[in-house]
Amino acid sequence: MNNFRELKVWQRAIDLATLIYSLTKSFPESEKYGLTSQLQRATISVSSNIAEGSGRQTKPDFKHFLSISLGSLYEIESQLVVSHKLKYISEKEVNMAITEVSEIQKMIYSLRSKL
Repeated sequence: MNNFRELKVWQRAIDLATLIYSLTKSFPESEKYGLTSQLQRATISVSSNIAEGSGRQTKPDFKHFLSISLGSLYEIESQLVVSHKLKYISEKEVNMAITEVSEIQKMIYSLRSKL
């Protein structure tokens, strides 16, 4: 349907993944297979599902993959809150990341409504 690389929402999702990977570098080693892994997998899922959905043949299929991306974004938001409560990231970092998550959520909702 679309060249996903041209989608602003995909580009922002890639930027979010970069941000999340940067934030999780400072997490304790004990979280390597826990919160670090969960956050990294969820953030990769966002851009991956946008890309996969854009390659589908129908708009309902694309909407489905956008819904999966939204679910991953809500997962990331929840995990960021836990990360902050555990003092793995600062108030400033969690606010910055959640703001970016919220912006991408809005973009996906907007894209879905246009399909």
